[in-house]
Amino acid sequence: MNIHAIKAIYKFEMSRTWRTLLQSIVSPVISTSLYFVVFGAAIGSRITEIEGVSYGTFIVPGLIMLSLLTQSIANASFGIYFPKFVGTIYEILSAPISPLEIVIGYVGAAATKSIILGLIILATAGLFVPLKIAHPFWMIGFLVLTAVTFSLFGFIIGVWADNFEKLQVIPLLIVTPLTFLGGSFYSINMLPPVWQTITLFNPVVYLVSGFRWSFSEIADVPVGVSFGMTLLFLALCLIAVLWIFKTGYRLKK
Repeated sequence: MNIHAIKAIYKFEMSRTWRTLLQSIVSPVISTSLYFVVFGAAIGSRITEIEGVSYGTFIVPGLIMLSLLTQSIANASFGIYFPKFVGTIYEILSAPISPLEIVIGYVGAAATKSIILGLIILATAGLFVPLKIAHPFWMIGFLVLTAVTFSLFGFIIGVWADNFEKLQVIPLLIVTPLTFLGGSFYSINMLPPVWQTITLFNPVVYLVSGFRWSFSEIADVPVGVSFGMTLLFLALCLIAVLWIFKTGYRLKK
C-alpha cells in the first residue's frame, strides 16, 4: 500500500476545501439553516409533533442527510473530474499507485469533508432545537457509511461526466428530488397506502430512516433493512468503480 501517494491526493483535496471555505462549508451550513428556519416555521406551526417528537427535531436528520448526499457527490465528482479536465489524470494513472489507492485518496477526502459538514450542521441544529441522540454509535456509523457510499457514487459521476454540466445533472435532477421525496421532512406513514408502497422504491428512504432512528428511535422501515440497503448500494458502487479501472472507461480515452 502506497501510503505516501494516498496522503498526497488526500492532502491536495483537503487543501482545496480550506482554500474555498466559504463555498465548501459556510454556504451549505447557511442553506441548511434556512431550510430549517423555513420548514420549521412554516410547517412546524401546523405539525407540532410526529410520533411524539417535535417537528423541528424530526427534520434534523433529514436536513443533515440532504447536505451529506449532495456534498459527498459534489466533492468526489469534481475531485476526479478536474484532473480529467486539465489532463493531469494521465500523470496519476502512470504513477506507481494502484486504482485502490487512487480511490482511497479521492473518496476519503470527499467523505471527510462531508462528515465534517454533517457534524457542523448537527451542532448548528442544536442551537434551534433540543437534540437527543439515542444511539450515537449508530448515528456515526450511518453518517460515515453514507458519506463513503455517496462519495463513491460521486467518483463514478466524475468519471462519467465529460463536461461541467453533466456533473450537476444527476445530483440536481435525481438525487435532490429523491431526498425531498424520501421522508426527509415527513414520515412516509403520513402518506396514503399506495404512495407508501411506491416510496419504498426510493433508496433514500432507507438512508434517512436509519439515520433518524439513531436520533429518536423513529423509523419508517426497520433499521436492519436500512443498514442492509446502505451496504448494498456501497457494494454496487464498489463494483462500478472496479469495472471503471478494469476497462479504463473514460479514463484512458
